[in-house]
Amino acid sequence: MSEIQFNNRKEVPSLTSKLRGDIVSAPAVIRNASGINLYGKRIKSIIYTMDVAVIANCNADAVLAVYPWTPNTKILEAISTVSNVPILAGIGGGLTKGLRSATIGFFAEESGAQAVVLNAPTTIDTIIGVGKVVDIPIIYTIVNQSVDLHERINAGVKAFNIAGGKETANLVKWVRNEIQDYAPNFPIIASGGKTAEQIQQTIDAGANAITFTAYGVTEATFQKKMELYRQQNSHEK
Repeated sequence: MSEIQFNNRKEVPSLTSKLRGDIVSAPAVIRNASGINLYGKRIKSIIYTMDVAVIANCNADAVLAVYPWTPNTKILEAISTVSNVPILAGIGGGLTKGLRSATIGFFAEESGAQAVVLNAPTTIDTIIGVGKVVDIPIIYTIVNQSVDLHERINAGVKAFNIAGGKETANLVKWVRNEIQDYAPNFPIIASGGKTAEQIQQTIDAGANAITFTAYGVTEATFQKKMELYRQQNSHEK
C-alpha cells in the first residue's frame, strides 16, 4: 500500500479575477504580528479609511472606522453595507461623550460592528457608560503617556489602540512595560508607519495588530486606469 504524500509547501495559492485585480493590499510585513482573536477571527491588518470603495476592495482583516467629526449612524450603516470584514467603529469620546457615545455604541453593535473605539479624551465615566449598553469590546485610543492604563482597563477597556505618530513604537513599548505584571496578554493595536521597517519596529515593541492607512488610494487607482484608457484609445486611432 503506497504511502500518502502531503504537500508541505508554505506558498499560498491565490484566486482572483480580471475585474477584481486592483485589491488594496495590506503591507506584507503585518503578517509577522501575532494578531488578535476577535470572536474567533484572527485580526492582524486593520485598514484605517472611511472610503467605502476601498473598504469593499481591500484584503485587510478588519476596518478601523474613525473620523474627526461627530459619529454619524448613517455613515456606519454605509460602511456596514460594503464591508466583508469586522468593523471597529469610532463612537467619539471627546466632544461626543457620555450618553451620546453610549447610544452610538449601541447602534454600532446593532449595525454589526464587532468593537467600538473611543478616542483619547474619553473620560472614565463615558467608558463605564458605554460598557453598560454594549456587549462588544471597547477599544481605547492612546496618543501619549499621560494616561492611567490600569484605571481604563478596570473601567472596561478591552484593548488599546495606540496612535503616537513617529513615537508609536516607543509608546507601545511603554504600554507593554506598564501593564506587564497587570495584564501581560492585553491586546494592543497600533499604527504601523509608512515603511516595512517602521511596521516591524511596532510589532517588535509589542503590538498584536497593525493599522495602515489608505489615503488617496481611490484617486491614484482611478488615475492609473484613466491613463491606461487614454493610451488604449490613442492606439485605436
